[in-house]
This record gives sequence, structure tokens and C-alpha cells, in this order.
Amino acid sequence: MGQHWKELLAIDRYVVRSNCVLQDFDRKILTMLYQPLIGSMAYSLFMTLWSEMEQDRLWGEETTHHSLMVMMQSNLNGIYQERLKLEGIGLLKTYFEDKGEYKRYVYELQSPLNPNDFFQDGVLNIYLYNRIGKSKFQQLKRFFSDRQVDKEVKEVTRTFNDVFHSLHPAEMASRMTEESIQDISNTANTQYVQAEDPGEIIISSTEFNFDLLYNGISEAIIPKKSITSAVQETIKKLSYLYGIDAIEMKNVLMSAIEHDDSINLELLRKSARDWYQFQHGDKLPALSEKTQPATLRTVQDKKDRTKEEELIYQLETISPRRFLKDVSGGINPTASDLQIIEETMFQQKLEAGVVNVLIYYVMLKTDMKLSRAYVQKIASHWSRKELKTVKAAMDLAKQEHRQYQEWAETKNKPKPKKAAIRKELLPAWLKDEQTEPKEKKVNASEQVNFEAEKQKLAERIQKFKNNQ
Repeated sequence: MGQHWKELLAIDRYVVRSNCVLQDFDRKILTMLYQPLIGSMAYSLFMTLWSEMEQDRLWGEETTHHSLMVMMQSNLNGIYQERLKLEGIGLLKTYFEDKGEYKRYVYELQSPLNPNDFFQDGVLNIYLYNRIGKSKFQQLKRFFSDRQVDKEVKEVTRTFNDVFHSLHPAEMASRMTEESIQDISNTANTQYVQAEDPGEIIISSTEFNFDLLYNGISEAIIPKKSITSAVQETIKKLSYLYGIDAIEMKNVLMSAIEHDDSINLELLRKSARDWYQFQHGDKLPALSEKTQPATLRTVQDKKDRTKEEELIYQLETISPRRFLKDVSGGINPTASDLQIIEETMFQQKLEAGVVNVLIYYVMLKTDMKLSRAYVQKIASHWSRKELKTVKAAMDLAKQEHRQYQEWAETKNKPKPKKAAIRKELLPAWLKDEQTEPKEKKVNASEQVNFEAEKQKLAERIQKFKNNQ
């Protein structure tokens, strides 16, 4: 987040295009269904880019990012981060061309999912439900739905060939000249203005072990041909949303198989939802309740572990929400704190264990406060580094803690006239074995606070052990 300038400068140019002609109904979908997920600033960026295209056209005029900054009254860093949100949720595709003196971007707007697909998406609808609550969710479902034609009504619509008579093939061929064929064909490098497939969220195939799934199922029970590309996409979403691994997914699939060996996608979603509610007591998933995927855990459940391995194990086996509660002395996290965590996991696609390291680090660095700006700044850096494991997050925090300290100091400006020299509190795993001789010692009150935090963590670990 702090290094947006490596990818984008104010002088860099961009042009907006759309994959289809966006309609007023799309605006309602964006406003009422997507805005609660991406926030008002990302929504504003989409609408601003949309406004740069003339009515019923697919391309806008090329301009600089500086003009976009002026239009939105926002800095370049903010625009860059909101752009990433639009990309992540499937509303924007970005293309890049290096012109030497400057860069040129093409921002291709994607049409939002239609209400039917959105409310059956399996990911977006669940997160919207958790974000706005049952009452508002039901209200939106009523707004975007209407009653169907009664089944008793008989359709009497005529077909095309009932109404129109075709020419004989020989007669048609005699009238088709080379010139007329060229006239009918589309011009090179052009496309007709039409509706395209809406933008969907994309979950990487590496998130789910399909090889393990295929090895665990019998061809006689679930033929491999039954797992079509649509089924694979649904499996990836359900695995991401509900935390279902390849072994458990086999049982979920078995409950959704039809008599003709096809897999009923709606039944598959219901089976996954039933599995999750059975495991978690009739709750629907929130991102903050997820734990580190089993395939990304590095410390096994064994008795003899070092202190660092013990810490890693706990960070890998607890959800960010529970961890946030435990490091706060048992106090339930506020809605704003949970929103910061969920936004971080959804937008930056960080794993639960990595987010736990982030929570631990930020709260010790900011006097037990979960600062949104500081969290997002570090989270963006970790996302670009593609951190997947707790150990990797701890190692990177150890390498970059001086840079992160500068970010924290910049955030806390303006400084007093005579700034007191203060050493930042660091987790035990973050401290280097060798310390600089000129560094001043931590004062007594800071040492007490740090020891208290370590004691809280030790008590939580012991409590976790006792509950096993």
C-alpha cells in the first residue's frame, strides 16, 4: 500500500472501456449489492470511470491519473487501493502498456452479476448477508425479485419458422457475392456493442487440492466427468467460503450427486452450508471466523514444541476473531475491528493465520489499538509478497520491522517539539538476537505492558491446551 508509486504515477495515462453497455439497472445493483462489500470510495471510483464514457459507447477519452485525483479529490494511493478492490471483486480488469516516459493503463469495466446470479453466487451473497444483516438482506431480495408467470398459464408463442418463410438454399447462394459477404462480416479490430459475461470473483485453483479430491473418490460413485468446469468453480468458492478441504469435500459432493451422475450445484451449495452449520452451530461464515487452511500449516499437533513452534501452532489453529478476543483479555471485538479484519482478508486475500500475525504485530506496535490505516498498509505489503504461512509472515515482519516502525511514526505525526526517544515494543519472535549498543532501553512501564501481553498469550495457549 505504501509502495503504490512503483506501479502508478500521477503522469501515467489511462483510458476507460467497458465490456458491454452498462445500464441504469446495473447502477442499482452496484449501489445496493456491491457497495456494502467494497465501500463507498471503491463504488465512487467505478461510477467516476463509468461517467468518462459517452452514452452507449465502449471507450472513453485518454487522460492522466492526475485528472482522476482532481475529480475524486483523492490522493493516488487511495485511488490505487480502491482500484484493487474493484479488481478483486470482479468489476474491473486492468491492462498495462509501458510507453517509456510514462505508462498507459486500460481500465475495462465489467458488468456486475445479475441479481439471480449474485444471490446464488455462494460467496458474495453470504458476505453481504453478514455485512448488512438478515432484515436488510431480505429487503434487497424482495427489491430485486418479482413473481413469475403462473404455471397454469399456457404459452402460445409462435416460433420463427411458423411466421417467416426461408428462401431456398440455392436461391440464397446465388445472391451472396464476395462483396456482400464482406459487408456482412464484422470489421477487423472492432466488436459490436453488446452485453458480455458479467465480472465474477476469481479464486485461484491453487486454493483447493483437486488431485487429492480425485484420488479420494471412486469412479463408480462420482465419475470424474461429473466434475465439470462449473462444478470446479463452485467447489473452489465453497472451499474458500466454508473452509472445506478436499477430504471433506468428497462427502459434500456425494450428497449432491443426481441419478444421472450429474452434480446439482444448488444441492452442492446447500450440502456445504449444512456441513458448515453442523460444524459451527447454525452460523453462517464470516471471514473473521476462518482458520488457517490445513495445507498451509507448518507445525504439526505434537507435544514437544519449541516456544516459537507453540506460538505458530496457536496462530495457525485459531480464527482472527477468537485471537483478537484473546489478546484483548477476553473482551469481544467491536464491529469496527471485525470489519477491518474482514476487509483485510477479503481485499488483500490474506490467510487467517497470516492475519493473526498481523493483528499481534499491529496491536503491540500501536498500544493495543487496531489502526485501520496501519493494518491495511502492512497487509497490502504482505499481499504483494504473496505470504501464505504464519512462519513466512513472522520472518518478513522481522526483516521489515524498521520500515514498519517508520510507517507508524509517519502515521502519528505531527510530532511534539521535543520528541522523546522511545523503543517500540516487539513480540519475542521479532527481536533480533543482537541489539545495537546505542539503542536505549525500554522504560519500566513499557516493559510491564509487554510482559503483560506475553503473559496473556501464554495464558491463552495454556487455556487452548486444556480445552483439547
